[in-house]
Amino acid sequence: MAAIYSLYIINKSGGLIFYKDYGSKGRMDTNDSLRVASLWHSMHAISQQLSPTIGCSGIELLEADTFDLHCFQSLTGTKFFVVCEPGTQHMEALLKVVYELYTDYVLKNPFYEMEMPIRCELFDINLTQAVQKDRVALLGR
Repeated sequence: MAAIYSLYIINKSGGLIFYKDYGSKGRMDTNDSLRVASLWHSMHAISQQLSPTIGCSGIELLEADTFDLHCFQSLTGTKFFVVCEPGTQHMEALLKVVYELYTDYVLKNPFYEMEMPIRCELFDINLTQAVQKDRVALLGR
């Protein structure tokens, strides 16, 4: 069964504004998740500068032996990335759905302050439904 381990949202300054663990084997504490987000932001920025390709937007997929990391960066610089089982397909589509949920339920929320941690119940509910739907779709493939 393909599994999503965790989901991160990082603001354009590299600050972790959202983290959700989906039952990965080795749960991380708050400090570890902040370190992962900071490290990814730095690696992503360095890869943009070092890339020989003009207009490179940074790392989109990092494949390791025990996990894959898929990343989507919005035009505003906000990064959405998911850590999942190796070989999991269609994570780009899931990240775009997460981005749509972010724009619909977070950015349109009059009480949300830009670049601050996300505390929006409707976003959480719809995100959980989207991830569950994606898991069911992955089982059917």
